[in-house]
Order: sequence, then C-alpha cells, then structure tokens
Amino acid sequence: MKLKILVTAGDGIGPEVTNEAVAVLKEIAALGGHTFEFDYKRIGGIAITTDGTPLPKDTLDAALASDAVLLGAVGGNEFNSLPPDKRPEAGLLAIRAALGGFANLRPCFSFKELTSNSPLRPEVIDGADILFVRELLGGLYFGAPREWNKEKGEAFNTMRYTRDEVARVARIAFKLAQNRRKKLCSVDKANVLETSQLWRASVNEIASEFPDVTVEHQYVDAMAMHLMNRPKDFDVVLTENLFGDILSDESGVITGSLGMLPSATIGGKVNLYEPIHGSAPDIAGKGIANPCGAILTGALILRHSAGLEAEAGAIETAVRKMLEQGYRTPDLVRGKDHGYTVLSTPEVGAKVREMVKTILVNA
Repeated sequence: MKLKILVTAGDGIGPEVTNEAVAVLKEIAALGGHTFEFDYKRIGGIAITTDGTPLPKDTLDAALASDAVLLGAVGGNEFNSLPPDKRPEAGLLAIRAALGGFANLRPCFSFKELTSNSPLRPEVIDGADILFVRELLGGLYFGAPREWNKEKGEAFNTMRYTRDEVARVARIAFKLAQNRRKKLCSVDKANVLETSQLWRASVNEIASEFPDVTVEHQYVDAMAMHLMNRPKDFDVVLTENLFGDILSDESGVITGSLGMLPSATIGGKVNLYEPIHGSAPDIAGKGIANPCGAILTGALILRHSAGLEAEAGAIETAVRKMLEQGYRTPDLVRGKDHGYTVLSTPEVGAKVREMVKTILVNA
C-alpha cells in the first residue's frame, strides 16, 4: 500500500502529539511493507507568524496533492485579538472547505480503565460506543450573509441547509450504521428551526434506502441530557454542524479526556484527520501532552484512506492494552497515590509502537 500523507502539526501541543502519530504510522509501514510518504507544511498560528496567513498556498496545494492530511491542532492566546477571518482557526475552516470533506466522524468510546476519570458513574458509561457524524460544510459556520457591525452594536449569522447537503451526509451515517449496531439517531431542533425541519424530512427520506437501520430523532437539548444519563443507548449520531461540534465535545466526558479522541473528515477530494482536542498552549513544550487522540487519528487514516482495517485495529488495541497495563499521561491521573506509571508524550508513543509491533507480528 502506498499512501501520501501531508502533516500539518499546527500550534501548541500539535507538533508533539503529531510526531507520535507519525512514528506509529511509520512503524505500521515498516511492519507491513507499506510505503507511507510524509510531507510537512504549516497551518494556523505558526503559519500566521511565518507566512502572514493561517493557510499558506503551498500548504493547500500540498494537501490537495495528498491522499490524506494529518492535522495536529491550531490556535494560541496571542492570536485572540485578530479578527475571526485572520485567526488560526480560519485556516482550519479554509482547508476543510477546500478539501471538500462534508462528513466529520467523531468516535466517542468508554475505556474501562478510565471510568474513574469521568464524573459520570461507571455503570452509566461502561460499554458506551458512539460515532458522531457531523455535517461540516453547512449551517451557521458557513452560512451567508454574516456580519458583526461594531458601530451598530449588532451581529448576525445565517443557518442554511439544502436537501442535498443533508442527504449526502445522512447516507454516509446510514452506511456506517449498517456496519455497526444498525441504529441511527438524528439530532435537530425541528420544533423551532425551519432548517431543522428540512433536516428531519431529508433524513427520513434517506432512511427509506436503509430499511435495516433503526432511526430515531432527538431534539438537541434533550440529546445533551441523554448523552450524560444513557450514552449506551446510542450508536451512530447524525447532526448538523453546530450541534455536532457541541455534542461531540460534551461526549468527551464519557471517555474521561478529550486527549483520547480522534476524528476524520471524509467525503471530499482528500480526507482530513485530526484529534478533537485543541492546541493547549499552557502545556505546550512540557512533554506531558496526551498523544493518544493523535495516534488513534492515525488509525482512522489507515481505515478510511488506506483500507488497512487490521492495522487500524492493531493501533486501537495497542492503546487499550497500554491503559490496561497502567500507563498514563498526567491528564489521565487523579490523585497522588494513583498507582499508575506516568509517561511523557514520547514515552507513550514508544509504548504504543512496541505493542503494535507485538500485535501485528503475532497476528
């Protein structure tokens, strides 16, 4: 298997965690005789500082010429005074739009070894396994017109969707549900919003193409509560852009740390992969960032851009085994007498690589 991967590590802890994800992918390539070619470009705050823009042209050109893009994280406090279209996050929105990926896959799963890290009761979250499918190119984040008029003291955004935008992401969600537990929950606010009424009608229309998948609808406010008191009831959760952003972040409580969660954006010219956590500038450079979200993001690259299911599964199993054996980054430790072995960012990466090698060699 040949795969060309553009690495845009970004800001804060982005380079640290991305380095470990790349190292694991290189281990996979060496073990399986695959050819993974890595290119490195700037995005976000580092690109603003160096190139004067959050998304340099050579970064975008390289992304469009790749088979997959691995992104670390963008953002930093020093850029907060910039207008929204000049901030690091604007580079992320721009590359998403250019690559055309409209379906953002955000897995949320419970690790038995991390149940004590969650404020929720173990019996509530144990066994939870949710895949959020978030529509990524429509809704409030991209709708026009939009404006902040400082002189008038007013601002507005536009939430807009078309039937076709909903249908295409719904089909991906239904197909994913067919390969899981065959349950799909669509989230909207159809009792208030016309866009949500369109959303619900479109999802129901597409549902007829997938009679083997059970469909339910939930209002977003109710869903926010259900995620906290009965997360095991849900399989694939389909949402529009804003609701998906909020709910998938909220679901980090189930896992116990946002540092454990990966994501993939598919459906466009080139798939984009990134852990869901931010750049965490307060711990950048300290070697304590949790790289598991980035490493598991690498597993999604293998699954969705290379079709290497066994290798993707080996990475996921390796991360679980590492936790089972009591290894942790500081964010996963509670209390002083915890009994765990606390590892640095590079040490976690090395431990995962060691376990991946054992799993694949013995397969």
